[in-house]
Formats: sequence, C-alpha cells, structure tokens
Amino acid sequence: MIGFENVRKEYPGGALAVEDFSLEVASHESVVLVGTSGSGKTTLLRMINRMVDPTSGVVHIDGDDVSRLDPVVLRRSIGYVMQASGLLPHRTVEDNIITVPVLRGTSRAQARVRALELMETVGLDVSLATRYPAQLSGGQQQRVGVARGLAADPNILLMDEPFGAVDPIVRGELQLELQRLQRELRKTIVFVTHDIDEAFLIGDRVVILRPGGIVAQVGTPQEILAAPADDFVRTFVGADRGARSLHVERTDGRDVVVDADGRAAGVLEAGAASP
Repeated sequence: MIGFENVRKEYPGGALAVEDFSLEVASHESVVLVGTSGSGKTTLLRMINRMVDPTSGVVHIDGDDVSRLDPVVLRRSIGYVMQASGLLPHRTVEDNIITVPVLRGTSRAQARVRALELMETVGLDVSLATRYPAQLSGGQQQRVGVARGLAADPNILLMDEPFGAVDPIVRGELQLELQRLQRELRKTIVFVTHDIDEAFLIGDRVVILRPGGIVAQVGTPQEILAAPADDFVRTFVGADRGARSLHVERTDGRDVVVDADGRAAGVLEAGAASP
C-alpha cells in the first residue's frame, strides 16, 4: 500500500506545487492522478520514489516512511516509466531493459533471459533486442520503457504520462496493452495524465486535482461520471458534453447506445447492462 499523509511541497522562492494532499493506494490497485498543468500530479508521483521530497507530511509504502529509506535502493525497487520512454540512446534495447536488474545484483546472463521474456510480454519482437532506441518507432520505444520498468519485477509501477508523446492510434494500442498487463501482473500502479479519457480507461480509481494538488474528487470512473462533485469536475470530465450523455435506442431489433447529439456510440450486447 502507498500512503500520502498531508503532504505539502513548496519550492524555494515560495512556489507551491502541492498544498495538502492525502490518499491511500491499495496493493494491486491502479490509481490515476489527472489534472491540468500546475496541479501537482507529477510532483506527487515523484514523492513515492523520492525524486522529490515533500516539504512536510509523510509518504509511506507498506507502513515504511520513504524519507527513512535509501533513495537509490528505493528507486531500484520501483518501476518507473516516463513520457518519451527516457531510454539510454547509446545502449541497445536489451541493455536498456537489464539496467536495473544488473545494478541489483542479477547476473547479466539471467537478466538477458528475463529481458527477452519481457519484450514478448509487452508485445515486442525479440529480434529488436540488439537495436538502439533511435532505430525504433515511438510506440516501440514506449514498450521498451514499460519492459524496463517491469524488469526488476517491482510491486509498484509509476507511470508519468507514458503515452503522451505518441500518435493517437499508437496511444490507444499502448493503453489497451497496459490494461492487459495489469490484468495479468496485478501491480500497484500510480499513473499520471492530463487526459481524462485515458484516466477513466486506465484507473480503478481516478483522482482529479485542482491547481496546487488540491483534490477535487476521488472515485471510480463510474462514480465520477454519475455524480461529479462540483462544476469544476463536471466541466473537467465533460459531463456536460453530448458524448458523455448516453441513452439506448432500439434499432432493427438491437439496443444501440446513442449520445446526446444522436450519434451512435456502440451496440449494447447481452449481459452488458447492469443487473
């Protein structure tokens, strides 16, 4: 479990990134922090692996105050995936993936076997293992980034806008791939994005942040859409847009889901309706 207890982050000069934030993330849960620039979401994410230390308050993992843990050891025990992959350009795909396991004492031979397994897990052909990042597409680079984040088999995976630098089609593919991986691996994921649709797709729970890291609403995507906490949330999630207001119409013997503007959004299959 990851816990934030009244954390605050004020930078020299008085810039306030996070005012007062508290949250608990359960083991094996996927939680998405979503908000506009200045909402403190990346600052909060980086408090977990001590890339940023809070000015006050406590961040803990399984009851351990992270401020008392060695930051290098802590970071090597947590998977971290960032925007534009952050791969080392002078190292091959395989060498990028094995970096952390080797630093933690795994033999290079064992780490290479694991790297090839992970490449298959994230949907990469193992023939790419000897290529360099510049020889890969943006989507392939991001998959390598995910494989690297999983290489040490961490319980926690931090993802900082990991799919923000790729085109919409590849982004959709990567989002679905992450959903599949989470069903299979059941990691504790904290994911940062500014895209509410991505947040609703990825998160078991979604935390909507106002500027300064102030929580506007926390809940499942269904809870937030069904009952936005206020006008800020309602506008942010697009509850007032036609695409969010759906109803069912009977057409040619089938139930078709239609938005408020009359556009078909999909077909309601048997068993899809709530009991």
